[in-house]
Amino acid sequence: MLENHQEYLKTSPYSLNKEEKRRQFTKYMNELTKYHFEHCAEYSLMLKSLNFSADKSYGLEELPFLPVGLFKEFEMISVPKEKIVKTMASSGTSGQPVSKVLLDSATARAQSRCLYYIVNSFIGNKRCPMLIIDTELVKKDPRLFSARGAGIIGFSMFGRDVFFALDQDMNLRVEELKRWIDSHKGNKIVMFGYTYIVWQFFRRVLNELKIFLDIKDGELFHIGGWKKLQVKNVDAKKFRHALKEVCGNIHVRDYYGMVEQLGSVFVECEHGHKHCSIFSDIITRRAKDFSPCDFGERGIIELMSVLPSAYPGHIILTEDEGIILGEDDCPCGRKGKYFEILGRLKSAEVRGCSDTYGQ
Repeated sequence: MLENHQEYLKTSPYSLNKEEKRRQFTKYMNELTKYHFEHCAEYSLMLKSLNFSADKSYGLEELPFLPVGLFKEFEMISVPKEKIVKTMASSGTSGQPVSKVLLDSATARAQSRCLYYIVNSFIGNKRCPMLIIDTELVKKDPRLFSARGAGIIGFSMFGRDVFFALDQDMNLRVEELKRWIDSHKGNKIVMFGYTYIVWQFFRRVLNELKIFLDIKDGELFHIGGWKKLQVKNVDAKKFRHALKEVCGNIHVRDYYGMVEQLGSVFVECEHGHKHCSIFSDIITRRAKDFSPCDFGERGIIELMSVLPSAYPGHIILTEDEGIILGEDDCPCGRKGKYFEILGRLKSAEVRGCSDTYGQ
């Protein structure tokens, strides 16, 4: 669907003020909802039970959402089966069902393109040396090609001379890493990894060996659950400080996203706020009646994305809680809503890539 709206692919993913974004975003969300209603049998049945009308234009808060858990129960698609080119699976604990998301080539392209625009707004358009804090096996072993593998492959497109810091047994390749860092002195280095893996297999080893990488200009993007680190009393501030102690002058950026809406990532700015781009939006809802929360009020996170056209994953109620902090007024200067993640709902299972691997 996004490919039919090329004008929406702006130079900056954070360029639209709230009035203009809401106008355009509401239009696309209504179009996507109607499209999936007409092309996905399971989705249509659900919306009919809610008395949805394809002839009506809804406000963002009025549009129906799907609980994220439904993707563990159903394989929902809105395109012919023969157009599916890729099946993505979420991370999950052993024995637990995982979400399955089926992609056609148009959706996969839109996801890659929007991820590219979002990340480049933080690191610039120049391809930088890329350090992946994981094992290269994650790209080759189909058992690992889940959200974890997809994230690594997606981020690899931003780099050149990509180096995987861990061997197939998850051991840090210390000497090769030091040589690789030395070969890129004077260059910006972009780093990517999953939160628990970065902490346990990268930062911990460097700290124990008293190795300082002395990176002069770096950007570390990390994603994944914090549950395992919270047990170790590691919060975001301690995480950032500890990584800088072993790496040097790097910006540490946590970001939020999920396999059900690949490409629509919410990257942390210099002030520690996660931002919605023009491709996504967030609503928080009260648990008692699912009514929309006010800014500053704790609620269940609902995510909206213009990207999913192969499957009805454009409006999802997650199993996370958060607070919307503001809109268009973050000190970093980026437009759009910005928010804070507070953690998983108490009854929700652990599902982050980091926490899953930690188990």
